[in-house]
Amino acid sequence: MHTILPTRLGELTIVRNEEAIVGLYFPHQWYRPDPSMFGPRVDTGFDEVTTQLEEYLAGERTDFDLPLEAHGSEAQRRVWRLITEVPFGRTTTYGDLARRLDYDLDPQQVGAAVGRNPLCILIPCHRVVGRDGKLTGYAGGLRRKQALLDLEQLTLWTPV
Repeated sequence: MHTILPTRLGELTIVRNEEAIVGLYFPHQWYRPDPSMFGPRVDTGFDEVTTQLEEYLAGERTDFDLPLEAHGSEAQRRVWRLITEVPFGRTTTYGDLARRLDYDLDPQQVGAAVGRNPLCILIPCHRVVGRDGKLTGYAGGLRRKQALLDLEQLTLWTPV
C-alpha cells in the first residue's frame, strides 16, 4: 500500500507493507518501481512516517525512528547500512564507503548501489558526494540533493 505526501521538494510516494516502510520515492526518481507495484493508495496507516518526514523537512528532526525494510542485493544493503551511519549534516564519499567495505566494491559499484536506494531521505544517500566534495548524481535530482544538504546545514546552525 502507498500514500502520497506533498512536500516543498515534490510529492513523496511512501510505500509500506504490514511491518515496515519499504519505499520512499521522489517523482521521476531513477529506478523508481512501476506504480502498480506500490499496491493500493490509502491515506491511513502512514501517520508516523509522514509526521517524521514533515518534522525533518521543517528542520525539527535530525534522525528517523521508523521500521525500514530496504529490498536489494546483499551488496546494496551493505552500502545502505553504511549510509545510515553518516551523521546528520555531514557527508561522505563513494570512495570512503568503498574503503569501509574493504574495497569489496569499488567506488563506481558503491555509486550504483547508492542510486538504487529505495528509501530516499530515510536512508540518507543525499549525504554521499564525489571525492572532491562536488555533488554527483542523485536519484531524486541534484537540486533536491542540494536542498537536503542545505536543510541539514541550516538545521545544525539554527539557534535553539
